[in-house]
Amino acid sequence: MAEQTQNSGATGDAGQIQKITRSELPLHCPTEKMALWDAHPRVFLPIEDNGKARCPYCGTEYELID
Repeated sequence: MAEQTQNSGATGDAGQIQKITRSELPLHCPTEKMALWDAHPRVFLPIEDNGKARCPYCGTEYELID
């Protein structure tokens, strides 16, 4: 059986928060940085409103850091 590697939030890893900078806006999930960038349909997330957003598909949480 092949060993699996973790990806950074591509499938909504519980407890992991992806840090996002303003240069990465507009925010969409999945992002190009994720190993499984085509894991679900792209959805744009309104992180500018309160500095945090959660993907409704995979549950990945994002935080605006600047």
